[in-house]
Amino acid sequence: MEKHIEAKCRKIAKARGHVFWKLVVAGYPGVPDRLMLSPGRVTFIEFKAPGKKPTPLQAAWHAKLRGLGFEVHVIDNVSDFEALCP
Repeated sequence: MEKHIEAKCRKIAKARGHVFWKLVVAGYPGVPDRLMLSPGRVTFIEFKAPGKKPTPLQAAWHAKLRGLGFEVHVIDNVSDFEALCP
């Protein structure tokens, strides 16, 4: 289910002109799934199956990134992503 949500959101982001990168950072497990770049905005996105929560390692990364001033969102449905991605 998570992959289906992520795939739909990827199409939405690209259609709306955002840069939407898959993040794979060697040696750093738990980083968010995606990085979305928009004019003047950098957003990290963690995709989850509906109702699922980030793992403790993922939550630690989210806190670290937020502490550095970045937006981090956990998305488990397409409608929440559409609201995030104008």
